[in-house]
Amino acid sequence: ILGAESTGKTALAQALADRIATLTGLRTRCVDEWLRDWCAQAGRTPHPDEQLAIAQHQHALIDEAAASCDVVVCDTTAVMTAVYSEMLFNDPSIEPFAVAQQRRCHLTLLTALDLPWVADGIQRDGPHVREPVDARVRSLLQRHALPWSLVAGVGERRVEMALDAVTPLLRWRQQPTQGLFTRLAERDARQGA
Repeated sequence: ILGAESTGKTALAQALADRIATLTGLRTRCVDEWLRDWCAQAGRTPHPDEQLAIAQHQHALIDEAAASCDVVVCDTTAVMTAVYSEMLFNDPSIEPFAVAQQRRCHLTLLTALDLPWVADGIQRDGPHVREPVDARVRSLLQRHALPWSLVAGVGERRVEMALDAVTPLLRWRQQPTQGLFTRLAERDARQGA
């Protein structure tokens, strides 16, 4: 899950992982954003020379989760580190690593700017950076032909949009349970053509 600050990535990642696990029976894990823990431990935001290590550690956590789970939902990837590194430090050097790692993901969800901005300690710059960050994320994804789905809405609607985007990828992994696929089939039948 990618998106500018205060667009609900963390809440969506956890809610989506929980719903996938509940509705499909698949072993599902949410990988939290390493930068949040890093800032809490260091008591500051990272310097330019620390960006790559943060991006690499984020993907090490993702790989670790993938080794023991059927589905991994990531509260951010190195793409966000690359975008901020280029924006704040004029350093595009992380982009190749970020793009290579993003290509390994089966699906990219981009959170819309439709939620109100909320302060979150030293990690947030302010509502004025959301549009420029969103534009840079979209540009990076488009330049590298990385497909993505936009997730919008508040609360349950946002989770439902994410589930709609994820469901085609989960069909081939489905365990012998009902739930998500039955619910989507029923919803599709009610909507008609």
